[in-house]
Amino acid sequence: MKESLQFQIEPETAGQRLDEFLAARLGWLSRLRIAHLLDEGACFVNRMEARAGQQVRVGDRVEISLDESAPGAMTPEQLPLEIIYEDEDLLVLVKPAGMLTHPTRGVKSGTLANALAYHLNREATEEVVRPGIVHRLDRATSGLMVIAKNQRALSILSRHFHQRLVEKRYLALVEGIINADECDIEAPIGRGSERQPHWIVMADGKPALTRLRVLERRSGRTQVELEPVTGRTNQLRIHCAHLGHPIVGDEWYGSAQTAGRLCLHAARLSFHHPSGGKWLEFNSPLPAEVAALFKSEPQA
Repeated sequence: MKESLQFQIEPETAGQRLDEFLAARLGWLSRLRIAHLLDEGACFVNRMEARAGQQVRVGDRVEISLDESAPGAMTPEQLPLEIIYEDEDLLVLVKPAGMLTHPTRGVKSGTLANALAYHLNREATEEVVRPGIVHRLDRATSGLMVIAKNQRALSILSRHFHQRLVEKRYLALVEGIINADECDIEAPIGRGSERQPHWIVMADGKPALTRLRVLERRSGRTQVELEPVTGRTNQLRIHCAHLGHPIVGDEWYGSAQTAGRLCLHAARLSFHHPSGGKWLEFNSPLPAEVAALFKSEPQA
């Protein structure tokens, strides 16, 4: 069975590649699946068959057809979820470190999307509820995520993320002692390699800005709060490494210290509710294993 989704291009998303626009709007689908849909001719812009790399313009109408029976991110699996808030439009949860947000070419199960597909459809109804994954966290990163439970909520929340109406704060342990109490890290990020890490600081990359605030210093490590003003791929990991203080446990971007995990956690998430606009704020403490690792260091 096919379903058709339509989107109107607004000023804040004009100029994006079509595949990037769809990835932001269809958060429950992997980028690989979106690429296949485009190759199969399932997407139209202004009633003309669309290409992945074409830029969308203000006023464009995008329409894409999805096969509801297609396997992948929608395959339900009964996996534990730490849900801290839920209503008819959305839920907020804490993703554990080590869990992929959605299936990839090499991993088809055990992801957050699989778990959500089960949770949202555990009560038998005629209508399948598709988890709208509004934003992503790296597999290695833990913390707060908001999930839309219907298309309207997904569209509104996605627009708010693109308009930077959502507040996000992360906690991290980084290597070394950062002397300044606060600083801005501004360095452009682009895709520079076919090998990991794909995304790096490069002169012709997209502008990227992170605000950093020191919370506590201990011997050899600093606990910081990070605000990603922009939302580039792997931005916090890249910017901390660029500053000369990679996040502890970050094997991609130069951490020399082993920690059993990447010491990065999405700790605060605030946004307007898609129904009524009420401002919601959620907080999640630093995971116990990361906090214990930091406290094991002597005071600086």
